[in-house]
Amino acid sequence: MRQIIIGCGRMGAGLAHTLDQRGHTVTVVDRDPGAFAHLGPGFKGRTIAGVGFDRDILVQAGVERADGLAAVTASDETNVVAARLARLMFRVPRVVARLYDPRKAEIYRRLGIQTISTTAWGIQRIAELLGYSQLDSIVSLGSGAVDIVEIAVPHMLVGRPVSDVTISGEVQVVAISRGGSTFLPTLGAHFQEGDIAHLSVLAASVERVKALLMVQ
Repeated sequence: MRQIIIGCGRMGAGLAHTLDQRGHTVTVVDRDPGAFAHLGPGFKGRTIAGVGFDRDILVQAGVERADGLAAVTASDETNVVAARLARLMFRVPRVVARLYDPRKAEIYRRLGIQTISTTAWGIQRIAELLGYSQLDSIVSLGSGAVDIVEIAVPHMLVGRPVSDVTISGEVQVVAISRGGSTFLPTLGAHFQEGDIAHLSVLAASVERVKALLMVQ
C-alpha cells in the first residue's frame, strides 16, 4: 500500500520505519530536510522537503494515488489542514491526524478526520498502571471510542462459556490465548484455567465489564 507521512519527528520516523518494514511504499514529507536524519540508512522510502499542507507538495508525494496519510507534525493546525486536504480534496481512503490538544478531537471527528491524541491516551494508560487494574488496555480505536483489553480469566469464569461475558453491541471476546497459542473463540467455547481473554469493549461500558468480570 502507498502511505504518506507528514512530519519526520520521532513519531513520524518510527511510523515510517514500521510501515516500510511491513512492505508498504512510504513517502515522508517534512519542511526541515535535516529531520530526515531520524530515518537512518535502512529506510527504503522517499523523502520530500516541503510544507505538508501545500497542494503541490502533496501531489509530488503521490497523494492522488495514496492509500493512507498520517499527519504527525508538532502542530495540531498543520496536521488537521493536511488531513482535511487529503481526505476532502484527494479522497485518500485512510487519513489520521495527531493531536496534542485532546479537546479538539471531537471537533475534527465531526469533520470526518480520524485523530490520535497521545496526551489523552497517555493519561488514561498511566492512570490504569497506577491503579493496578487487572483489565489491561492494549489499544484504543476510534479516538478512544473502543478499547481492546486483555484479562487473565478469573477463577469464577473457568468452565463458563464465552457467551456469558458477551454483551451485544458493547462487549465481545475477540480472542483467547491458551498454552502459548491464540485462537478466535465461538460463543460456545469455554474458558479454562490460565486463559488470557482479549475483549473489544465500548469505552462507555468499561465499568460494566469490570463489574461483570469482578475486577478492580
